[in-house]
Amino acid sequence: MTSRTRDRTNINTSSHLYMLLEDRNTLDKAKSKQAYGFPTVITDLPEADMPFQGVKAWILQGEKHQLIFFEMQPTALVPEHNHNYPQWGILIEGKMKLTINGKTKTIKKGDDYLIPAQAKHQAKFLTKTKVIDFFSEKTRYKTKTAK
Repeated sequence: MTSRTRDRTNINTSSHLYMLLEDRNTLDKAKSKQAYGFPTVITDLPEADMPFQGVKAWILQGEKHQLIFFEMQPTALVPEHNHNYPQWGILIEGKMKLTINGKTKTIKKGDDYLIPAQAKHQAKFLTKTKVIDFFSEKTRYKTKTAK
């Protein structure tokens, strides 16, 4: 390797390292501005009007569906209910007991689940929990109105 090639390599490596550090600083700043457990890029979405105590949620609205970012306190409980459309979700932090048609499973970080249309289901949260749920219904949740 020539001295000139080595110099270009050092410049390129230094430039990449600087870019990585800048990206890291940007990420750290974004994390420091987090509200609740999600970054502001999520909490800047419209907040859902939640009928359950200890649950906050934000709505990403689609033309025919909703993607909901939930954050539950360990005291939260979603009582048994059902709906006419399927629901898919993934738990990204925490732990919950999910009961679907009488069968209870413990769901933990990285686990996903599918709740079929008409299935009776409920959830109990064992720790502070973050979940992302996809509802194939565009009006599952309404946005919170300003008070």
